[in-house]
This record gives sequence, structure tokens and C-alpha cells, in this order.
Amino acid sequence: MDDIKRLSFNQATVNSWSLEDAVRACERHGIPAVGLWRDKVERAGLSAAGRLVRDSGIAVSSLCRGGGFPAATLSERKERIENNLRAIDEAAELGTGILVLVCGAMPGRDLEGQRAMVAEGIAAIEPYARLCGIRLGIEPLHPMLADRSVVMTLKQAREIAANFSPEVVGVVIDAFHVWYDPDLYAEIENTRGRILGFHVSDWPVPLPDVLLSRTMMGDGIIDLPRIRSAVDAAGYDGPIEVEIFNKEIWGQPGDQVLETMKQRFIEYV
Repeated sequence: MDDIKRLSFNQATVNSWSLEDAVRACERHGIPAVGLWRDKVERAGLSAAGRLVRDSGIAVSSLCRGGGFPAATLSERKERIENNLRAIDEAAELGTGILVLVCGAMPGRDLEGQRAMVAEGIAAIEPYARLCGIRLGIEPLHPMLADRSVVMTLKQAREIAANFSPEVVGVVIDAFHVWYDPDLYAEIENTRGRILGFHVSDWPVPLPDVLLSRTMMGDGIIDLPRIRSAVDAAGYDGPIEVEIFNKEIWGQPGDQVLETMKQRFIEYV
């Protein structure tokens, strides 16, 4: 693709920037959307953050993150639900329609039981999300991050989402987490009508770190154009977020990162 009309800058890609830094950078570089993180919103202050993005005209493609539902005790699970209800309020104030759910995990081998807790947690917050006009996007994570989520494949995310209306609950497809799945393209088609977000980065080989080694598009082995084409063909026409966790990239000047990001998006996405 030869334009950046659908490009969104996920602020984790330049992790040192404040929310205002990220928004102003999008203005400078002509990037139409930004993906926000709750910790940076909290530092800015929710009301101030909402005013900033509204006044800038930069769209907020999503807010990350809700989820984290599995817990050992009922009281802990209730606390997680309350946190998600607050996240829904934050998403509404920021003017985004999408709250990304990183569903959570806890030590133990009962993965099915934990996935049931995820479904129960989403059921608990779904009515409030519907009331607030916020859609909940379940993001499956690669199995190497089993300490962060028991939802590890697009199929698992789709099956949980199927318990709810597609108007409220869907999936977020992050290429870094799903590229390896032999059923990926069939599952992308199976999620038609439920794709709420699409995130891109690349997978270097060898992978030096499980969390902080995502790299710039074109510097790894993910077939991003094919995945992008499949996501588009399944009906998703919303923002495409570049979300990169990489210490080396974090050490580069932020404006340089955004210029590279724009060019790589055009070339490889």
C-alpha cells in the first residue's frame, strides 16, 4: 500500500514519550491515529488526555489494556472486573471505540479453567461496555507469553467472542502473536465481522528476547502483506497499529523512529 491513511502509531513504539509527546509527533508526521496505553493516560490525567486528543484531531485507534481476568480468589477476580469497568470509562473519555483485552493468566495447568474465567470476566463487563459504546477486542498472545494470557490462538479468541454479540466483543489480530499459526488464514476468515483491530511489527530470527524483540516491519520473517490482505478481505478496514517493544528502537530518537515506521509501513504492510 502506498499511503498511510490507515496507519496508527501505538505509543509503546516510542516508550519514553508521554501521551502529549505521542500526539504531537503524530501531528508533525501526518499520522492520523494513535493507540494509547492506560499507564500513560493516567500520568497525563484522564480529563487532560481526553481534551488533548479531541483538540488535536488525532483519532485514538484503541486503548490498551483491559483483561487480566484469571485470579486465584473470587475477591481478586472482582477487583479485575472493577479495573476493566474503569478502563471502559477511560476509553469512552478518550473517544476510542476499542478496549484491547490482554486476557491474563496465573500459574497452573488448568488452562481451560482459566479460559472460563476469561469468558466469565468478559460477561461481567459486556453490558457496561455496550452501554458506553465500547467494543472489547480479545487479543491472543503467542504461547511464549503464557504468563500474560491463556488465550493463545485466534481460534481461542474467536470461540470466546462467539458467546457475545459482534457489536460488542471481537478480536484484535496482532501479527507478531499469530503469524506462526498453521490455521491463521482460515481463522482470519472465520472472524469476519469481529475484527476490531490489527497490529503489525516483525519477528527477527533468532529472537533474542520473548518480550522486547519485536522489530520494524521488513526486518523479520512475518509475511505482513499476506496477513494484511487476509484481514482486509475479512472485512476489516480500520486503523493498523504499529506496536513495537524493542529496547534498541526505544534508544533511537523518536522522530527518526516515526519516519522509519512510515516508510516501512508503506513498503511492507
